[in-house]
Amino acid sequence: MSLVHETTPARWRRSTRCASNACVEVARLTEDAISVRDTEDTATRLGFGLGEWRDFVRDAKAGRFDRH
Repeated sequence: MSLVHETTPARWRRSTRCASNACVEVARLTEDAISVRDTEDTATRLGFGLGEWRDFVRDAKAGRFDRH
């Protein structure tokens, strides 16, 4: 994970379940780079390698970050 400074426009996506402006957006910058930002603070972005992102999504779907 790293802070990202983009040089090209990104196509940002957010969940269709996002009804407010308190959401997370994701953009694929290159074949192997993902950027994530908060919709309330779009200037700050985190960068992930594609493998890191896939691991995160897999773990989130498996409930590994759920509070019990």
